[in-house]
Amino acid sequence: MAGSRAIGRDVHFYHVGDPVNALGGMILNSSVTERSFLSMLDIVTDASGPYWVISRSTGETLTFTDAALKRGHYDIRPWSRNDTVSLTRETCIARVLSRTITGRDDAFRQLVSERDGKCVVTGLVNTQAYRNDWTSFHAAHIIPLSSEEYFVQSGFSRCITNKANERDTGINSCQNGLLMQSNVHERFDKFLFSVNPDDGYKITCFDGDPLGIDGKILDPICRDPNDERSANDELLRWHFRQAALANMKGTGEPIFETDFPPGTDMMGEILGGPDPTKRMEAELFSRLNGLT
Repeated sequence: MAGSRAIGRDVHFYHVGDPVNALGGMILNSSVTERSFLSMLDIVTDASGPYWVISRSTGETLTFTDAALKRGHYDIRPWSRNDTVSLTRETCIARVLSRTITGRDDAFRQLVSERDGKCVVTGLVNTQAYRNDWTSFHAAHIIPLSSEEYFVQSGFSRCITNKANERDTGINSCQNGLLMQSNVHERFDKFLFSVNPDDGYKITCFDGDPLGIDGKILDPICRDPNDERSANDELLRWHFRQAALANMKGTGEPIFETDFPPGTDMMGEILGGPDPTKRMEAELFSRLNGLT
């Protein structure tokens, strides 16, 4: 059963001309400032001109400051009567937990693990690395293997500077990877949190924060600007944009179920759930990527 990102929202935003039907919203965590909220609104809305964002409870206009955003309802008011503001038509990709059965990303996992040596989100060090034991640690793709064609068509392949050869798309470069604990990886793949490289690499949770990671800073070990192996900012920026679209636009994208116990009719669950075509395609590409 797919989860709903709209349940529990305590921030809602509206077009000033329709104060009843929210354009979207979010679950507020302490890392979100007025500045970051305004930046995220620019991602999920399509405006023909500048606009104000006004707190309905206080009448105050939000500004690009580091003041903590408050829970409540916010009205978007265009500067000019001729300007319009609506939700963007851009949508996030369908993403499932990254997994393959081909061994194509073995080198990727090794390079990311050797570079980071710890979960770069929580800071937990893998004390068993000397035994080459990476149990409960995953090398997570920033842009998933299941979206390799999208990765190339969108020009992200050009961001990768350490490709193995001319035919290499770069999707399995360590520049597209971060080492995470397995439970952190699952939340990352579901866009439940993200890292904003334009806000000091701060981690923003778009859901509840059971892991206590909201407001933390992505570990510097994976983003040394002098190290060609470092995670690429453009890819991190893409993930943050996807997370804003998935969680804030409209009622949000469904959170796909990934736990299918033995005996579960996985095919039936997928086909009976939301966006079955996109989900099935993502599952197939994730599991079988590279077989052809």
